[in-house]
Amino acid sequence: MNTPEQLASLEGQQYLVLRPAAAVSDRFRREQASALVRADVPHPHTGHVTLRGFAEPERRDQLAALIREWAAAQRPIDVVAEAVDVFPAPWQILILRLSRTPALTSAYARLTAALERTDLRRLGELALDDWTFHMSVIYGKTLLPAKWTELAHTSRRSLGSRPAERVSQAEFVWYEDGVEHAEIIPFGG
Repeated sequence: MNTPEQLASLEGQQYLVLRPAAAVSDRFRREQASALVRADVPHPHTGHVTLRGFAEPERRDQLAALIREWAAAQRPIDVVAEAVDVFPAPWQILILRLSRTPALTSAYARLTAALERTDLRRLGELALDDWTFHMSVIYGKTLLPAKWTELAHTSRRSLGSRPAERVSQAEFVWYEDGVEHAEIIPFGG
């Protein structure tokens, strides 16, 4: 994130993300460019797959240690884009939906198991069966209902070719004093 409004809204939060950098990332950028031509709205400035969000500004070092331990045992994760989809109102987010690959679901489940042994505060956490793996393309919450409906209708579709790539590291991102910070954490498994 890079606008003052986005950075302020994330102050004190931390995220564990994957950042595809090849075929999936290329598809994400094309979908985002197309959507932004149709709607000038807030959007992530880098494609990412959020595995978890946290609210632990005072215990960031403890959280980072847990994430490093999880990553040390983690094998590379296969990420496959399967569709352009939406999270409907009230969220109004256009997404690149990802397939529930065995590696991705296993990584999420292992992270959940590690977190359940702690009292670390998590944001918007859902059970594995309820989680939609995705990359947020644009945030359309500011769009009027008719404009959002039109954008969602013209955007949603399955992808004929399914771009795929293997991600071999995670990124621990935190927001502090109006700045985005990040640590790249390679997988060790």
